Amino acid sequence: MLEPPIHPMLAKLADSLPANGAFQYEPKWDGFRALVFRTRREVYIQSRDLKPLDRYFPELSAALLDALPAGCVVDGEIVIATPHGLDFDALQLRLHPAQSRTAKLAHESPSSYVAFDLLAVDGKDVMKSPQSERRIKLERLLAGKKPPLHLTPMTHDRRVAEDWLAQFEGAGLDGVVAKSLDLPYAPGKRAMLKVKHVRTADCVVAGFRWYKDTADAVGSLLLGLYDDAGVLHHVGVTSAFTMAKRRELATMLAPLRRNALARHPWRDWANEAAHASTRMPGAQSRWSAGKDLSWEPLRIDRVCEVKYDHLQGDRFRHATQFLRWRPDKPPADCRYDQLEVTTPFALKKVFRAGRR
Repeated sequence: MLEPPIHPMLAKLADSLPANGAFQYEPKWDGFRALVFRTRREVYIQSRDLKPLDRYFPELSAALLDALPAGCVVDGEIVIATPHGLDFDALQLRLHPAQSRTAKLAHESPSSYVAFDLLAVDGKDVMKSPQSERRIKLERLLAGKKPPLHLTPMTHDRRVAEDWLAQFEGAGLDGVVAKSLDLPYAPGKRAMLKVKHVRTADCVVAGFRWYKDTADAVGSLLLGLYDDAGVLHHVGVTSAFTMAKRRELATMLAPLRRNALARHPWRDWANEAAHASTRMPGAQSRWSAGKDLSWEPLRIDRVCEVKYDHLQGDRFRHATQFLRWRPDKPPADCRYDQLEVTTPFALKKVFRAGRR
C-alpha cells in the first residue's frame, strides 16, 4: 500500500490543445489539489504541498471514508459547488485555525471531491500503468458513487474538449487538461498539459510593493479597475519581472511617488468602512500569514496592459502577466466593463459531460 507523502503529478501550460497524438481530455477544476489515501481504518487527505487537509474538511473526510474501498489512493480536487458554479473564496475560508469555525462552514458550505486519477487500488501500486488503464480502473472504482464524490468527465475527442474550454468557464472551471494515454503517473513532474483561458486588460497602476527587503527594486505592481460609480478597486498584481526590470521600474516610478497619498483613492485602505465596499491592497487578513503587505502609492497616471486567465468575483484569480505600458490610455478608461463577460454554465451539466 502506498503511503503519504506523494508529490502529485503536475501540468505545464500550453497555448492550445495538442493537435497530434492520443490524449484524454478533462476539465481543469479550480479548487484544492488533494490526494486521498484510504487505509483499512481511516482516510488521509494530503494537499499539493504534502500537508494534511482532513481537519479543514471534516464532512468530506467522513464521506470519503464511507465511499472509498480500503487500499486505494486517489488523486483529485476539493471544490465547493454552488448554484452559481465553483466558489474558490468559500474554499479558502475553510483554512481556518478554529475547529468550531471549520465545523460551521462545513455545514453551511459543504465541499465535494472530484477524482481524476488513481495511484493504487486493492493495495496495489498502479502508478506505472498507462493513463488509459488507470482511467478504466478509476471508473470501476467509482461506479455508482454519489456526491460529494465525483468522477471528472473525460473525452478522447479534441473537438469536445474545445467545447468544454469555451463552455465550462461559466461554471467556474479553469480550463482543460490533456493527458497522453500512455502516460504513467509521474509524481512531482509536469507531465500533463493544461490549457487555460487567457485574456488581456488595461489596468491602472496605482502602487507597488518593494521586492523582498530591497529599497531599489519593485516586487509587484498593484492594479486597479474602476466600477460604474467611478470607484477604483484593487484587482490584483503583476510581478514576474527580471531583477534588472525591477530596478528599472523603481527608477521609472519614482516621480509618481511624490505626494501620491494626498489624493490617492486608496489612502484610507485601513478604514474598515471603506474596506467593506472597496477592494484595497493593504489590509492584513488570515491569508497574509504575517507577510508585509505595506505598499507604496503612486499618482494615478500610468496604465499597463496585462494578460490574465479569469476573474474570481471582482478580482483576478491569479497573478497577471505584464505585457506593455499603455501611454495612450487614460486611467479613467480602465473599467470593469472592458472585461469579457463569461456566460454562466450549470455545474450539473459539467458533471454529466463525457459520460459513456
